[in-house]
Amino acid sequence: MKQQVIFNWSGGKDSALCLYKLRQQPEYEVMCLLTSISESYQRISMHGVRVELLEKQVAAIGLPLLKMLVPETPTMEVYEQTMAKALHELKQQGATVAAFGDIFLEDLRQYREDKLTQVGLTGLFPLWKLPTKQLMHEFIDLGFKTITTCVNEKYLDKSFVGRVIDHDFLKDLPKDVDPCGENGEFHTFVYDGPLFKQPINFVQGEIVYRTYTPAKQDNNNSYDCSPTDNPINTGFWYADLLPA
Repeated sequence: MKQQVIFNWSGGKDSALCLYKLRQQPEYEVMCLLTSISESYQRISMHGVRVELLEKQVAAIGLPLLKMLVPETPTMEVYEQTMAKALHELKQQGATVAAFGDIFLEDLRQYREDKLTQVGLTGLFPLWKLPTKQLMHEFIDLGFKTITTCVNEKYLDKSFVGRVIDHDFLKDLPKDVDPCGENGEFHTFVYDGPLFKQPINFVQGEIVYRTYTPAKQDNNNSYDCSPTDNPINTGFWYADLLPA
């Protein structure tokens, strides 16, 4: 019998490539995509992508979606309670595994595994320890198409937000920026590729600058980002994508 998997979906490149690889493993079956949503803004946490585009994306993939609504700046306690409730409900529906697109952040993986153990689930990391440059070239060569929706100004300037990621984009990245943005340097929205029945149509809106200050914590509480990326007193450039 196949193991039923909760797939933690951010809508970005790592999630897309991870799901693509996971679907090639016959012992697993993805029962749903789980996405953290800012309740006040109705956007994917940190990525800043509108829920309408997430729903179009998930419909093109053909899997059920569970939205996990969180406050704009939840405390770690609130976030963990919300996540635990969602995981408990999915476990009761038959889930045994939760999959993530993490690549090399040891502390983040340990955190996830500790929390999953508390609800009786096992963690799965299909991209773990694979070279990030290799992963990005594979992602592009497979035909995936993605655009940057958020960049952290600590690492990248405004010119990098709203750019389609291709081989030229990778060449333009500063040497201290991970090709997959694994340290929280940038986030993306995937709009086409082998996972999708059809591409996701959108138009690019305005570029917005925002700061993000978590409440009473010194690491990032989003499952979509790394805990080493401390966004306190840091600005982010967002490209607002509009459904077309």
